[in-house]
Amino acid sequence: MNNVELNQGEIKVKFNTPSAGKLSFADLGIKNEANKLDGGLLRLVFDLEGIGEHSYYQVPTIELFYEENMAETHWACEFNGKTILDKSDNHGQSTVLLLNRKVLNNLEQHHKNALIVHGQFPEPAKLNLEKSYIHFFK
Repeated sequence: MNNVELNQGEIKVKFNTPSAGKLSFADLGIKNEANKLDGGLLRLVFDLEGIGEHSYYQVPTIELFYEENMAETHWACEFNGKTILDKSDNHGQSTVLLLNRKVLNNLEQHHKNALIVHGQFPEPAKLNLEKSYIHFFK
């Protein structure tokens, strides 16, 4: 089972094993008290340390759905301290972040492996935990 830690504006998920396929935020164990982004800021931390042997999905994906229609959101993503995605989008009620599997493999370390996603909304937002998902592993 994954370990989930909630702080103001931050959701941290520590993986114990690689889980294949799509996993909704609800499946990950993220509770409703984490879905309100009153300040319009979100920090997601996916701690992949110690998951053992794994294979990344061909295009590791994070898809976030929110209840409100947003004019514009800004996203930055880093893995082990290196920026791997820096993107702005305008999808209305969702954002899709596509990650490069080869870059993730090349940046992996033996000890610490953390994927950090920063999101900025122009106003308070509420995440849809059932629709929002990750697909990291095959």
